[in-house]
Amino acid sequence: MKILHIDSGILGEHSVSRRLTAAVVAQIKAEQPAASVTYRDLVSNPLPHLSGAHLMAANANPADVDAQVAADVAESAVVLEEFLAADTVVLGVPMYNFSLPSQLKAWIDRVAVAGKTFRYTAEGPEGLATGKKVIVISTRGGHYSAGPAAVMDHQESYLLAVLGFFGITDIEIVRAEGLNLSADSKIEAISEAERSISTRSSLKVAS
Repeated sequence: MKILHIDSGILGEHSVSRRLTAAVVAQIKAEQPAASVTYRDLVSNPLPHLSGAHLMAANANPADVDAQVAADVAESAVVLEEFLAADTVVLGVPMYNFSLPSQLKAWIDRVAVAGKTFRYTAEGPEGLATGKKVIVISTRGGHYSAGPAAVMDHQESYLLAVLGFFGITDIEIVRAEGLNLSADSKIEAISEAERSISTRSSLKVAS
């Protein structure tokens, strides 16, 4: 079994999403010690944002491609293969300005590849990355899962849409929200999320 562990929180050791992704991966490893883990930190090792040069390089003569662009294309291939090879993906996703980190968006742009994770057919788009489980660690400063602020959630809603587009239906969200409302609210939200991780007999990970 292969686990892909992705962090995108920019606060380093103060990041709640990083703390919770580590807890999820540790819980899976405790249940399945033979599982292998590939870790990618999108902050310490950021991917360049998608560019026109990157897209054009796919159909260009390799001799005509700038060395930096060629290196970027090669890295994209590695990122895509990591995703395709994973049985379970653990995504650390803090909400920034009602959406997800730009670092994570850059990663999504590298795995959203026609013919690899999706394709267009006469009947409409078809996801090709089926059979995976994705565990999303969602952290938010306020409350967006319900109430008036729910319309501003372009974090979880976007992820559910794009992962569904890839054909992934087994998506689990571990959420900690209200982190910035008060010190007590933060402690309570983190504790609740950690309890939801540690008390599960199984995360029903793909194998």
